[in-house]
Amino acid sequence: MAASATEARHPSSAGLHARPAAEALALLLDAQAGAVQAVRDAIPALARAADAAAASLAAGGRLGYAGAGSSGLMALADCLELAGTFGIAPERTPMLFAGGAAALLHMKGSVEDDPALALADLDRAGLGAGDTLLCLSASGRTPYALSIARAARERGVTVAGLANVPGSALLELADIPVLIATGAEVVSGSTRMGAATAQKVALNMLSSLVGIRLGHVHDGYMVNVVADNIKLVDRAARIVAALARVGRDEAEAALDATAGAVKPAILVARGMTPAAAEAALRQNGGHLAPLIRWQDGSATDETPNTGERP
Repeated sequence: MAASATEARHPSSAGLHARPAAEALALLLDAQAGAVQAVRDAIPALARAADAAAASLAAGGRLGYAGAGSSGLMALADCLELAGTFGIAPERTPMLFAGGAAALLHMKGSVEDDPALALADLDRAGLGAGDTLLCLSASGRTPYALSIARAARERGVTVAGLANVPGSALLELADIPVLIATGAEVVSGSTRMGAATAQKVALNMLSSLVGIRLGHVHDGYMVNVVADNIKLVDRAARIVAALARVGRDEAEAALDATAGAVKPAILVARGMTPAAAEAALRQNGGHLAPLIRWQDGSATDETPNTGERP
């Protein structure tokens, strides 16, 4: 059976075991950098996937992640970050990982070959019509990923399939195929390397665009951050101070008035009451930009309803 692209021999792998340490590490780094460059060709597909995911979340639906092995770990890492970075409740971003929590401590390859396990995980996640699923498999042929993608589509879920092999089954199955053609690994078949690195970069980009589309990023600030530790409390105050153009004390007072919620605190620091700030954000889909333009006197004909008189 012919090897897939991720199983093929890398042209620089011969003699790897005998290379001096610095030379071997440089070769490995170059391969990782090359894999990241493969993400550029996937940008149009990643944009479509991000728009689908944002639309699902904006409509009250969910964004699921699914994968096995290294691909599953990349999916899990991105999934777990959404709550803290963008304030998206974890129950709205279910993770389907082959083998579940136990596999995080001792990964077993057999779980990725079990279609029944995949379907049970999909049932548990409860994804359905209107939701979006990001399904990852480096080879694009992992049975766990394929079973989930196929069944999810049958349930009306929009499936974005991320794979590193052209023409693979996952890309054929997906509503939104995302090819990240990283090619052969320096350590043959070790897709935790180039393929996984490129997947992580792609997911970083995709979920950041989701945050932007939902209004959770403004001028590069994460304005829906959940400030649940000292570092993030400090970051929240700095964000409010910067976007409201006020001092630290005023920023902290505004955050106190909004129970730590950054978006309404920015509006409070700029002169709104907490209730009016919350209402204005609801009426504008959680987006700060039209409200800040209105407060700055640069509103268009589509002036937002803020609940207060100018």
